[in-house]
Amino acid sequence: MMIETERLFLRPFLKCDLHDFHEYCAQPDVGIHAGWRAHESLEESADLLNEWVNAKNRLAIVLKKEDKVIGHICIFKDAGGRSDTRELGFVLHHSYHRQGFMKEAVLALTDYLFRRQGLKYIWACCFEENVASRRLIESCGFTFMQTGSFESKPLSKTFRTYEYRIAYNETKQKAPD
Repeated sequence: MMIETERLFLRPFLKCDLHDFHEYCAQPDVGIHAGWRAHESLEESADLLNEWVNAKNRLAIVLKKEDKVIGHICIFKDAGGRSDTRELGFVLHHSYHRQGFMKEAVLALTDYLFRRQGLKYIWACCFEENVASRRLIESCGFTFMQTGSFESKPLSKTFRTYEYRIAYNETKQKAPD
């Protein structure tokens, strides 16, 4: 899967992405909002990246003008087993926050998932205290549905979550090609 926007590429990870991947995964204020610890070594990042290179559900967010991986967006199967539903998870290098990159990525991916994969629902969740992600999710057209919880084993903590959903019929998407 390759998705292109005005400023970004969303594409599978490559082994050559290691230094960019490690750069943002090592930031203490990135992973904590997704339930994982900052990477402590390049080797730790390499181990995870090697798993992700062949994963179809983990996409690198590449800033075109710098040819730099600045984050990632993941597509998870629905926890309830519905085949017409997916959940998104995403993180972004701290230096690229508040520039509209993640909104651009999320909108492009939801459009792709609705139009090309025929999904009916997409969920996005964030931790209660993550106000920036909450605002981003809402600005992408997702509707608050419920609260929940997420147990982070790496952080030995359970987080209260806000869970949002967008339905294909609630978007201004055109019919599939």
